Amino acid sequence: MKQPVVVIGIGELGSVFARGLLRCGHPVYPITRNMDMAREAKAIPDPVLVLVAVAENDLHSTLEQIPEPWRDKLCLLQNELLPRDWQAHTLHDPTVIAVWFEKKKGQGVKVLLPSPIYGPHAASIQSALAAIDIPARTLATQDELLYELVRKNIYILTINIAGLAAGGTVSELWRDHQTLAREIAEEIISIQEWLTDEELPRDRLIEGMLEAFAGDPEHKCLGRTAQSRLQRALSHADETGLATPKLREIHACSGEK
Repeated sequence: MKQPVVVIGIGELGSVFARGLLRCGHPVYPITRNMDMAREAKAIPDPVLVLVAVAENDLHSTLEQIPEPWRDKLCLLQNELLPRDWQAHTLHDPTVIAVWFEKKKGQGVKVLLPSPIYGPHAASIQSALAAIDIPARTLATQDELLYELVRKNIYILTINIAGLAAGGTVSELWRDHQTLAREIAEEIISIQEWLTDEELPRDRLIEGMLEAFAGDPEHKCLGRTAQSRLQRALSHADETGLATPKLREIHACSGEK
């Protein structure tokens, strides 16, 4: 039998990865929010992988509790993820995946693009996803990972925030509200540059966002966390003194609804 895998957060996404890992022969041990991780680590001291599949709002509180034997086994998959998030917990080389598939309750998996993975356990994650017919690809460098994480952030923040103003699908957004989408994306890229302390390839990121639009043209822009994503973006903008006029305009209008 292969080494066990720990999955922290066994929601829709965590369950998808657990199924793939089981298909590859790994025993999978789920950790829920009511379980004591330190105690569980004594029972499972040497897993091959610890997949952190909690929501982005729960990431930092979860990373604070990771037991020492698990710290070098981590794989992270949250939206709005950047290197500063794991570096804040002195985690230096986690495996990271930018997830480009959806799994909603009562529905099957919908793939937009192959999901890029970087880190020491990338091959294990890619094999697990391949076992359940979800495409993924391994990245060669940290620079590639940074681009992919930022691209996913630009995509999800742009469509969610635009959805507050225009609703509709991503294809309708680009067809009918392209100026709005570009203004939002440019302001989000400015925020991401501050968060990463990097000058980012703006044109390439816009093209990467459009590639994701083409992967699922009927994807709805407005998600249930759109307002909180907008508020988080504005909080970052305030911290660094960015004007972000379009984001502030949408916030003012959406707050009146």
